[in-house]
Amino acid sequence: MSRGVTQPTLQGMTHIPPPAEELRLIDAELWQLDARRAQLLNRRAWLVAALQPKWPAPRPTPGARAAASPRPEASAPSVQNLLLVLGGVLLTVAAMVFTLVSWGHLGIAGRSLVLGAVTVTALGAPLLLLKRGLRSTAESVAGLGLALTVLDAYALHEVAFAGASGAPYTALASALLAALWMAYGVLPAASALRLPRPAALVAAQLPLLCWAIAVDAGPYGLTAALLVTAALDTTVALRMSTASVRVIAAIGAYGTGAWGVLAAGWLTWSASGPSAAARAAALLLFASATALAAAWHGVRPAERRATDPDSSGAGWSTGLAVVSGLLAVAALGGTARSVLPELWTAPAHLAFAVALLAALRLDRLPHAVRRGLAWASGAVQALTLLWAVPVVGIVVLGPLSWASRVWTGTPSDARTAVTADLAWPPHSEAAPLVLAALAAVLALAVRDATWRPKALTGALGLSWAAALTLPAVLELPYSASLLIQAAVTAGLLATAVLLRRHLPALLLALVTSASLALLALASQTATLLVLCALIALFTAASWRLAPFTAPTALGYGAALAVATGAAADWPPAHTALLVLTVPAAAALLAWRLGDSKATVPVEVAGASAGLLAIALAATDPPLLATVLALCGVITAATAIRTDRRPVGYAATALFVLATWVRLSAWDVAAPEAYTLPVTIPALLVGALRHRRDPRTSSWTAYAPGLAVTLVPSLFAAWGDPHWTRPLLLGAAALLVTLAGARHHLQAPLVLGGTVLTLDALHELAPYIVQVTDALPRWVPPALAGLLLLALGATYEKRLRDVRRIRENLGKMS
Repeated sequence: MSRGVTQPTLQGMTHIPPPAEELRLIDAELWQLDARRAQLLNRRAWLVAALQPKWPAPRPTPGARAAASPRPEASAPSVQNLLLVLGGVLLTVAAMVFTLVSWGHLGIAGRSLVLGAVTVTALGAPLLLLKRGLRSTAESVAGLGLALTVLDAYALHEVAFAGASGAPYTALASALLAALWMAYGVLPAASALRLPRPAALVAAQLPLLCWAIAVDAGPYGLTAALLVTAALDTTVALRMSTASVRVIAAIGAYGTGAWGVLAAGWLTWSASGPSAAARAAALLLFASATALAAAWHGVRPAERRATDPDSSGAGWSTGLAVVSGLLAVAALGGTARSVLPELWTAPAHLAFAVALLAALRLDRLPHAVRRGLAWASGAVQALTLLWAVPVVGIVVLGPLSWASRVWTGTPSDARTAVTADLAWPPHSEAAPLVLAALAAVLALAVRDATWRPKALTGALGLSWAAALTLPAVLELPYSASLLIQAAVTAGLLATAVLLRRHLPALLLALVTSASLALLALASQTATLLVLCALIALFTAASWRLAPFTAPTALGYGAALAVATGAAADWPPAHTALLVLTVPAAAALLAWRLGDSKATVPVEVAGASAGLLAIALAATDPPLLATVLALCGVITAATAIRTDRRPVGYAATALFVLATWVRLSAWDVAAPEAYTLPVTIPALLVGALRHRRDPRTSSWTAYAPGLAVTLVPSLFAAWGDPHWTRPLLLGAAALLVTLAGARHHLQAPLVLGGTVLTLDALHELAPYIVQVTDALPRWVPPALAGLLLLALGATYEKRLRDVRRIRENLGKMS
């Protein structure tokens, strides 16, 4: 506050009591505050006392709880079970050590007394532990007791049956132990124990196998023991309700069953006669029946609950049904293999697989089982198809070898014709029968509306393969093979026409025709006749299948033209003229088709034939020029159509190429002869374009045509020692320059002026050299210095002008 404010003024603005009065006021206020605070504290204490029973216990924060009592890494039940298991294992090890190492320190009575007492104690203790509610401890002690019974059996063998063989004693001991453990597990007092019954089931896996070994039953007996054990395990797995017993039974069934099936399959494969094959087949049929029974029993509860074929029970049943069907086919097929010749092995398996489809008619079978049997039949049919595929591949691809030995001689039969460079698969004479049977199955067995079209398509392909392989399998004459393939091609084309562009039939027809054409290359007469027949077939089919068959007919027409020229001993260049009839026919056909979908494929086929003609005439320049000119004529005729006007550029290029080739054939070396045929049409096109659109740049309209002639001629003039070419080039460049100046066109003016200047420099070069030699040596550096000074002064003037403009703009702002 300013010092100019007087004391009377301050006293008038704020009333300040005397110090004694102010102290009295402060004490009164503090007394009131203390009284109010005491009142609030009393009220709070009453409220806390009234609400104390309803408040929840205070919860510690996560950090405090973690710090106070860390979470244990192992739960109490886990620790308990681990301790019990370790205790039981240690006691078992101790018992084994006692039995095996310390046995000799006791007499016969002591041994029996110790082992018997310990075993009885270990088996009886779980009953007492269960009454006290110590189930886990009871399980651990029961495991020790079961292990002690095994040691008792071993001790009994060492003491009383030392001379008995291991296999029979093991069979008897395991059977007794299984019975004892099962009886112990079903006792009312021990029914809560989960270990004895699964352990009894594990012990039950050994008796039959050890008994077969003891009686020297041979491979068939051992396999039968494994399969019977698997069947017993399957029965237990399906009948028992205890989960642990069912799991152990299922593991045993799958394990012993798999080994038994593998052994039976090997016995079937290696059977030396019908008797051995029949015994192996019986084993496989037993395994098949077991799997089928398991599938049937496994799906029935699921079907009773809900008719859902995709349930878990139905899924397992379907898999077991597949295994059952495959084992049945393998058993019956193995028996047939031992009786029939080897070539009938695949057909026999196929026959049994087809017979398996009869199970689909049995309504008593669950849906999942029927589906599994159908899949098993399909798997066998797929395997037989794979067996027949090599024969089909040889018949279709074998004719490719005739491309390198054209017209070398007619083969003796159809098989020789397709195996010129390939080996015929042994024992494959039944391939057509297998393919035909598969086709019949697809056509007759599949009735589902969704799969029916696909099945019919597959049947068509299989029937095609059967018909195609039949001549080679039967070793029919070569001509008969050609006739059959031609008939197959005609049939497929007819099918494609009747079924309205059936794509699979059309593709098969194309493949068959290509194979037929290659196969006909063995004979000149056959080649000509087959190509004529193929042209007729595909032309006849073009009224419905033109986008596919018309180009194919044109392709075979080109091949016929080449074959005709070769048959007449014409040179390839002369044959090219005959091939040109195909592009001409394609251009005419494309004009007739108009906007059809077949137009573009036909034009592509014609263009390909034209390229073939050019390639054939490449070795004869005069004829090549003729062929190029004819191709240009055909292309120009195509460009007459409104939608094919851009083809005119290709026609122009062909005419230019024809001209160049002709000039090259005449040994013409002047570049103008090659460039003027390009320049004149280019200038005409540019003039027309500039006339239609005056905004077109002269560089676009005239520069390409002028540059094509002026630039090569300029290079030629610089290397020409005579005066004629430079004079003519200068005159032409002068006319171009004057025309550009007359019509105010930049491109002719610049190109003509540049060429004229360079041509003049070429003519003046000798004189310039003479003048340069006559000048003193200091003149060129002086001229160069003057030039640099002039350039520097000009650059400085430009910088001054820029600076002045910038200053003026600054003043304006």
